[in-house]
Amino acid sequence: MEKHDNDRFIVSVRVGPKGQITVPVEARKMFDIKEGDTLMFMGDKNRGMALLKDDEFYKMMGGINV
Repeated sequence: MEKHDNDRFIVSVRVGPKGQITVPVEARKMFDIKEGDTLMFMGDKNRGMALLKDDEFYKMMGGINV
């Protein structure tokens, strides 16, 4: 892991045989991710991927709940 400061870090994760990744402990602590939380995985072929907690995603979307 390469850590930049208290607000950012870069870490590599390996995709397992079932297509799963493990959210690193540093990210779970930083973003208060707990067992049972729902995360939103977004992807754009040209811009890449993003992972957000669902409540943050809904705030970004203006309170729209799907």
